[in-house]
Amino acid sequence: MSKGHILIIDDEDQLRKLLSRLLALEGYTMYEASNVRAAMKILEREEIRVILSDVKLPDGNGVELVQTIRSKYPEAETIVLTAYGNIADGVQAIKNGAFDYITKGDDNNRILPLVSKAMDKAALQFRIRDLERKISGKYNFDNIIGSSPEINAAVALAEKVAPTDMTVLLLGETGSGKEVFAQAIHQGSSRRQQPFVAVNCSAIGKDILESELFGHVAGAFTGAIKDKKGFFEEARGGSIFLDEIGEMPVELQAKLLRVLEAQEFYKVGEPKPIKTDVRIIAATNRNLEQEIAAGHFREDLFYRLSVFQIRLPSLNERKKDIPVLAQWFIQQFGPKMNKRITGMTPAFLEALQHHSWKGNIRELRNVIERAAILTDTDILDAPILPFDFQQQSADDISSSMLLADMEKRHITRVLAHVKGNKTRAAELMGIGLTTLYNKIKEYQISIL
Repeated sequence: MSKGHILIIDDEDQLRKLLSRLLALEGYTMYEASNVRAAMKILEREEIRVILSDVKLPDGNGVELVQTIRSKYPEAETIVLTAYGNIADGVQAIKNGAFDYITKGDDNNRILPLVSKAMDKAALQFRIRDLERKISGKYNFDNIIGSSPEINAAVALAEKVAPTDMTVLLLGETGSGKEVFAQAIHQGSSRRQQPFVAVNCSAIGKDILESELFGHVAGAFTGAIKDKKGFFEEARGGSIFLDEIGEMPVELQAKLLRVLEAQEFYKVGEPKPIKTDVRIIAATNRNLEQEIAAGHFREDLFYRLSVFQIRLPSLNERKKDIPVLAQWFIQQFGPKMNKRITGMTPAFLEALQHHSWKGNIRELRNVIERAAILTDTDILDAPILPFDFQQQSADDISSSMLLADMEKRHITRVLAHVKGNKTRAAELMGIGLTTLYNKIKEYQISIL
């Protein structure tokens, strides 16, 4: 297996071939070029990780070539080969972004360890690049599943606003995919290389939300033993997603308004303002106009946040998308369970279509995950769906007895899958934790 691809650029045939043979013996895949033009063609078609380039080339200068390679192929590393007594070229090449330089004839012992270090650095940079591409692909608009007119309309609006720096307000029920949209908007903007910070305003206590958002200085309050960066500092240059913005205390809303109007904020305990450059994407499942009327939300903040609104449809409004969403979740969970699940029976799909999805896509995800846990076949069938999906006659005693048995087996298998974690089991089954405890007691289920 190759240890990586290396390109040698030198018009001295003997030296070029000698270096190529030496490095090939170390397990590298070698490419050769005698001039800049040939080198650039190789770089265009091959994933070269390390380049060794002479300074003086027939059609260019190796020191200048370093800058060209760095701008076009930033993950690759270049080592410059300088002539004896011309160390200045090597120094200038380093300033231009070269990994290092070697003096021809004097540094033969340095070549192999230097190339190895350059290859290690390049390999890390290529892995980071691939990971960034994977993450970017995961959150771009192409990965918003569905083709219903309702979701298409929301995506079209998001794609329009993404390249701008405009504040966006996402409206929709809990579980309708607001954070997925926020991520896609961020990835579709010029800020995509900068941080995306997601904050659930309802999940952070009101007494510490200000410190979490804006940070604090040492001594600002009891327990503040050192300076702390807030989410707005962490997101500098990027985007901050304020989920459940309707839950933010009114007194803190004024400070958020200042960020929107002046692009600055105050740390807790700090008298000087801090400048920031952050795009705000907010979301809520509340009717903010009603919250304004009730005195729970500032009207001026609402108008600043709602310059560009996007309403996300609930799953009940886009039931046409349920089959493709369910199949997508099957493809995610099957491999995780070490199961080959190929699809759903018509009865299973019909039950999904007729269900009232109060938890939206998040609920559908949990239903498919639970079904993937329970199935013993490669097709998901209706009997493994949660209890509220099962249709039964109230006076059909034998059916009720069968359902109770199914319920016991269902709870036992889910608890086994989550290794006895009752909170996670209740979440997967869509029931309250107290209900789960009562069922465990009723059916005398033993937990390992």
